[in-house]
Order: sequence, then C-alpha cells, then structure tokens
Amino acid sequence: MLVSDRVLSVLVEGIAVPEPVLVSIAAAVAGRAVAGLYQLIKAKFADDPDASAVLEAAEGAAADSKEVGELAAALEEKQGADPAFGERLREEWDRVTVEQNAGSGGVANQVSGQVGGNVVQARDIQGGISF
Repeated sequence: MLVSDRVLSVLVEGIAVPEPVLVSIAAAVAGRAVAGLYQLIKAKFADDPDASAVLEAAEGAAADSKEVGELAAALEEKQGADPAFGERLREEWDRVTVEQNAGSGGVANQVSGQVGGNVVQARDIQGGISF
C-alpha cells in the first residue's frame, strides 16, 4: 500500500477527523470571515444540494461546533474527489492567512486586494509625504 505524504484524515477514537487546516478553513467560512474563500466553496458546492446544505448550516456556527466539523468533512470529500479544488482552496487559505513577523525594531507591512489610491509602507518617516 502506498502512503501519501499528505494525510487527509486521522482516526481519533475510531472516528475520522478532517485534517486541521480544513477545520480552520471551515471555521473561517462559517463566520464568513474570508469572503473569497466562502465564494470558492459556495461555487464548488453549488451542484451538490447536500454539500450546500452543510455550508448553509455551518454559517454563523461556533468554530468547535458539529456544523463546522461537518463542513470540514465535506471539504475533505470535495478535495479528495477534485485535487485541483483542494489546491485552489489551500492557495486561497494561504493568501488570506499570511503571517507577518517583524523582529525587534522591524516593520511588517502588507497590502492585499485592490488598492484604489496611494499606499505608503514605511517606518520612521521624518518630515512629510506627498504624492
């Protein structure tokens, strides 16, 4: 038997539990904290009434709720059937969960999405800024 380097689920007391990143994604989507991620999942679930119902049931649910767990399981099923969807899902998750760290005295700036004007990313500005 071949073993993948990516474990899709683990058994906890005999129950399959989706991998942690899918649980995190499901919790973020349930709270509609990440609109792009929600839209990606909604589009994927559009032709599956059962999956759509799971997504709808999870909306507004607590991160540790049964509904979020069921959404994570549905995501795992969809990514198993469509690896390209799994890749898009993870790419979107990575895009929206960029972690920034700045060492002592450092600066970490991030701009994402569309910017409709000027953006300044700086540290220790002396004097004014004009465009």
